[in-house]
Parts: sequence; C-alpha cells; structure tokens
Amino acid sequence: MNEKSSESLLEFPCEFPIKAMGEASFAFDALVVGLVRAHVPDLHEGAVSLRESRNGKYLSVTVNITATSQQQLDDIYMSLSGHERVLMVL
Repeated sequence: MNEKSSESLLEFPCEFPIKAMGEASFAFDALVVGLVRAHVPDLHEGAVSLRESRNGKYLSVTVNITATSQQQLDDIYMSLSGHERVLMVL
C-alpha cells in the first residue's frame, strides 16, 4: 500500500538517506543513530555510514531508512536538528 501525501512528492514507503553533521567527538555516531532509531526501530544492518572531514574535526553520519510517511521524516528531522550536538541535518 503506497501512501502519497498532498504535501510530499515522495511515495511511501521509500528508501531515504538522512545525514547529520557534528563535531567528531565521543559517540556522535551513536547519538545520531539513537535519535533516528526512536522513529525507525527496525534499522537494517549496514544502514549507517560515516565520513570524517578532511581535518577530522567534524563527522557526517548518514542513516539510510525505509521511510513510511512524511510525518515520520519530519519527526526525525526535528529530533536531530533540535539536539545541541547536531550542527546540520540534510
């Protein structure tokens, strides 16, 4: 069953990458995964990829999810962007 919302150009469910960036400090990747997992409890193995900035100061964490609704994506973005350790969410 596909859900197409009038406020979204996406068809759900769909694969969707969420990227969060912050300082490469202790357990930033675990923080991001935990915030996403609160909205997507069934993350599959290999869903997370990491990339450090050239100088190693920042870390980009990409979590590939199966999004089920626009509301779910909005909630994930609100959780991530509302956390003080997350500098940017794409």
